[in-house]
Amino acid sequence: MQHDPQPDPRFDDFLFLQAQNAGLFLGQIPHPATGEKSVNLRAAKSVLDCLEMLEAKTQDHLTAHEDKLLQAALANIRSLYQKHL
Repeated sequence: MQHDPQPDPRFDDFLFLQAQNAGLFLGQIPHPATGEKSVNLRAAKSVLDCLEMLEAKTQDHLTAHEDKLLQAALANIRSLYQKHL
């Protein structure tokens, strides 16, 4: 019996929130309280690690849309993270 993943609208919101957090930690988005951009590589790495764990744990359990969104988020965050190393 083949597993057919069902979409969950919360997944998109979760990924957008994580991507926004990564953007904040990688100096792409100004801090809401100060309006200043800063880089926190440790926090950005934590977001990246969590999304990579999510990728591994949800393999073959995401819809095509969810997988595409997760892969795009990971690619963008990895690219920005590497620029700061």
